[in-house]
Amino acid sequence: MSGYLRSNLKEECFGCEACTQVCGKSAIIMKEDEEGFRYPVIDENLCVHCGLCNVVCPYENMPESFGENKYVFGGYSLNEEIRFESTSGGIFSEVVNAYCDDNYIIFGAEAKGLSVFHNYITDKKELAKFRKSKYSQSIMGNSYKQARIFLNEGKKVLFSGTPCQIAGLKAYLRNTNQDYLLTVEVVCEGVPSPIYMRKYEEYLEKKYGCGIESLDYRYTDKTVLSHGKWDFEVMRTHLKNNKMIKKDRWFNPFWFIWLNHLMSRPSCYQCRFASQERIADISLGDLWGVHLYCPELYGNNSGASLAVANTEKGRNILLKAQRSMYGHELDFKEALRYQAPMRTHISQNQHREAFMRDLKSSMRYEEINKKWTKSPALKLLWNKYIWGNRQKIAVWNLKKFLRRRD
Repeated sequence: MSGYLRSNLKEECFGCEACTQVCGKSAIIMKEDEEGFRYPVIDENLCVHCGLCNVVCPYENMPESFGENKYVFGGYSLNEEIRFESTSGGIFSEVVNAYCDDNYIIFGAEAKGLSVFHNYITDKKELAKFRKSKYSQSIMGNSYKQARIFLNEGKKVLFSGTPCQIAGLKAYLRNTNQDYLLTVEVVCEGVPSPIYMRKYEEYLEKKYGCGIESLDYRYTDKTVLSHGKWDFEVMRTHLKNNKMIKKDRWFNPFWFIWLNHLMSRPSCYQCRFASQERIADISLGDLWGVHLYCPELYGNNSGASLAVANTEKGRNILLKAQRSMYGHELDFKEALRYQAPMRTHISQNQHREAFMRDLKSSMRYEEINKKWTKSPALKLLWNKYIWGNRQKIAVWNLKKFLRRRD
């Protein structure tokens, strides 16, 4: 099957960067296109046409995937600090703790300001930098190459990333011994163009005189539990002058535009990883639908995780991680009902081209939001603020209590 390196079709490039890392002549570099997405560019003066870039392209040579005998767990970490520092229930940290006991390396996505890049740590005490969802495609750098070196040295390697990044790693490693490799993927719903958030930063610089120090897309306020992980999902922007800006999800233009699939990478609309067949050992995501089919795992609105072990190695580690968690096994078909990215890829919004045209233009952040976003419907606000998940869970607990009394 052809890929971007042969066809030049952008929907055939995941941006995994395996091709750049395998090239021994440094003939391939990643460059942003006009939409802000990174694609490989070949310098024909350096290329010797060895074909290795095609060999490791996961679009051309998809690594083995696993669709049967899955083990599914829903729940959250018993460590309250880990839960509040995590996007959902903190299960990623517990998987790390279960696998990384000695002689280990951990790879993950780290953020500095708006920049997101893959890095590695050798001490679990630094794990906080890999927690939290980044909602931006990370720059891979030499992470695949570094992972192979560590594996050849006999170290345990835990590599986390999006499904296409895990595919890029597996395709790159080829015949490398992977006995000591554990791959952990996040359930992904497409990566947005970074141009939008750059315009957001330009807006902040103009208004407050400084840029972004850090960005927490789904901040949890310990003092106000309602600003939690299910009904509200506050975005917190920390500026370089220490000013904090909090924006509720339902009034946040970023969420409206992204969830309407107006600015995702072209390949995301045809994602080959959005299915029950998974390449990673473990798939992690939010436990969506928790209040509908497993309300006992709601955890007082402070987040819960879904973990799917796709391999025997993943199952063994997940079972070990459960010792530090509250939760139980779930039925895969039931969980899948509420995990759209594990069933199919996102649909392309018919207005994407028009939106991207505005985004690429000189149109300011405020103007884009005014044109392309809408205020939340009253029905949505009622369901989230008045009769949201917390209230539904409270009624469920009350009914459960009354049944016990009877």
